[in-house]
Amino acid sequence: MKIQWKKLIACLAIPLAVGGLSALLTRSGMESFETINKPPLSPPSWLFPVVWTILFVLMGIASYLVAVSGKPGRTALTVYGVQLFFNFLWSILFFNLSQYLFAFVWLVILWILILITTVLFYRISKPAGYFMLPYLLWVAFAGYLNFAIYLLN
Repeated sequence: MKIQWKKLIACLAIPLAVGGLSALLTRSGMESFETINKPPLSPPSWLFPVVWTILFVLMGIASYLVAVSGKPGRTALTVYGVQLFFNFLWSILFFNLSQYLFAFVWLVILWILILITTVLFYRISKPAGYFMLPYLLWVAFAGYLNFAIYLLN
């Protein structure tokens, strides 16, 4: 399979742009995040942008594999776009607005959307589905952190 570079770059740019804009908009909320009570297993703050960058790249590759598969992928890519939107808004709810319980409920919906996206991607391209699994796991872990932060604060 020949790499379609323009499509690959676009597919990588979309989630990275969503993540980058979210990080930019939530930068001020990160200061207050440093001061709240956090649960056991909370990673150091520097790890979050590293992990999210990797996850956004994996998402982009997955969406590229679906886009170039030659199979009908409109529904899968639409759900993918919706989950990216939910991902973007979660950061604002959690970091900027400190709405920890609402952010947790939002995150549960996000996790379900990621699961649906993963299944749809897997049906079109098994590797695309596999590329989504780290994201699904990380958001489950983020759910633990989010709910625990709600309880502790």
